[in-house]
Amino acid sequence: MYSKKTMKSALETLMFMWGEPLDVKDAAEVLEAEKAEIRELFRELQTEYEQEGRGIRIREAGDAFGYVTHVENDMFVQKLCTPVRVRRLSQAALEVLAIIAYRQPVTRSEIDSIRGIKSERVIDGLMDKDLVEVTGRSEGVGRPLLYGTTREFLKKFGFASLKDLPEVPEYEELRREREEQGYGQLSINFDEEEKTEPGADESGEEQKD
Repeated sequence: MYSKKTMKSALETLMFMWGEPLDVKDAAEVLEAEKAEIRELFRELQTEYEQEGRGIRIREAGDAFGYVTHVENDMFVQKLCTPVRVRRLSQAALEVLAIIAYRQPVTRSEIDSIRGIKSERVIDGLMDKDLVEVTGRSEGVGRPLLYGTTREFLKKFGFASLKDLPEVPEYEELRREREEQGYGQLSINFDEEEKTEPGADESGEEQKD
């Protein structure tokens, strides 16, 4: 027969390793004890965690017990889970990501046309960050690659699906309006940074055929 201290320690380990609520029956079999005794030990641990103000709590669900986080620490979890890679996206990367998110599937030439600037390096960077992926090929001349966002994109930005994207005016409509007004290609700007002239790449150099 194991000591009470040993069984409590074992229950903590089992809950942690199991990853989901651990049935009292299964824990009792592992520790070779009665279910009533194991249930009481679970509840004692539950009380201890609460009294000591632990960041991890034990929740009872049916006849099972499992770890949960303390609800008052949610704001700290939110900060930790804020994606560093997304926070550090450059202005160009945000522009391209927005175009792909709303226009997908979209080709690189279509992205370049909307921005008025080459986007190849930016797209490669977004793919390295697992925010963008190749989704197929266009039926157009040369069958260029089509790009779309990934599941990681949805996860990082907190979307359940693409339907959760905020509504914005269609890029094609904006582009058409600008061209009709004689402004040329549409360049999407999220803040008041200096605009890059059409016909230049990310380094500011003019595009060459």
